[in-house]
This record gives sequence, C-alpha cells and structure tokens, in this order.
Amino acid sequence: MRRRMACWLYEGMLLFGVVFIAGYLFSALSQTKNAMDNRHALQAFIFVVFGIYFGWLWSKGQTLAMKTWHIRVVDRMGQPLTQGRALIRYLCCWLWVLPPLLVAWMFDLPGTEATVITLGWVAVWAILSRFHPRQQFWHDALAGTQLVTALPRKK
Repeated sequence: MRRRMACWLYEGMLLFGVVFIAGYLFSALSQTKNAMDNRHALQAFIFVVFGIYFGWLWSKGQTLAMKTWHIRVVDRMGQPLTQGRALIRYLCCWLWVLPPLLVAWMFDLPGTEATVITLGWVAVWAILSRFHPRQQFWHDALAGTQLVTALPRKK
C-alpha cells in the first residue's frame, strides 16, 4: 500500500510536467492569452492528454513512476492491458476525485472546503482498498486490472 501511494504521489509530480507542456501547446495553438479564457476547453484537452498518456503507458505495462516503484499494471489474468482496458481503468480512476468535485460544484463550496472534502474522499477511497478481498483499489477492481510487483531483472 505504501509503495502504491508513493508511486501515486510521484506520478502527480510527473503529471505537472505533462500539464505544463499540454497547457503550453493548447495556449499556443488556440492563441489564448489569458489563462481564464477557454478554460473549459483547456480542461477537456488535458483530460484527453491524460487519457492518451495513461492509456498508452498502461498498455505498455508501466508509467515512469510505476517503473521507479517496481509496479506493473496487468489484467486479472496477469496479461498486459489492451488500450481499451487501459482506457476503462483511466475513466474508473476519476472516482478518486470526481465525487467530491461534483459535491463542491453542486453546493458551490469555497476552495478550502472543496479541498478538505477532496482530500478526505481520497483518504477514504484509499482506506476502502483494505476492504477489498485482494486489497486492490476499487478502480482496479471495477476495471478488471491489478497492480503487481515487477522487480527488475538481474543481470
């Protein structure tokens, strides 16, 4: 569990670079001068970029963060993911943040309250993995995927 969470945090740091490059590309192509202009289109663009990033790398077995922490994503039979299964996993991963964001939007909560609710939900979602029979995160259970240890090959 600790390695998975460490991998998740490292992935977040790497995604900062992906968002930076995607945002720069979007603003250059759309000639957006102000960050608040076209923000919904930018959010949709980044959603698609993340889908491509994770779909492609998960179908190869690992992201850079997963390689660092010796974790591999496979299907229930231990086989590499198809791009379709990787896309399903990507969409299921949004269960980490989408429910609290929807609540914050529905009740028009200020940023600090939305942040607290989101962090609380992430903690609950992580703890709920302890109740899965194989201690998987629920998005993996829903997507038919699993994380396995991938130790480096000895030379």
